[in-house]
Amino acid sequence: MKDIVERRAVRLGEYIVENKATVRCAANKFGVSKSTVHKDVAERLKHIDLSLHEDVKKILEINKSQRHIRGGMATKYKYAHK
Repeated sequence: MKDIVERRAVRLGEYIVENKATVRCAANKFGVSKSTVHKDVAERLKHIDLSLHEDVKKILEINKSQRHIRGGMATKYKYAHK
């Protein structure tokens, strides 16, 4: 069971780095919850592949800094198309 979780964490990390994906996007792609993705890439990946963990961390920091802009754009789109 541990091996499956570790492989999932690595695959999630690789997906996020390759696609500059958000946690939500990765969760939808892999069919798991956002909490699972976050735990895998923020905690488990650190012990499995430190280099990949650092790359993922950079992407997640960028996403975090942009989330208020994405939220505003989503709201604008929502009300523009009603």
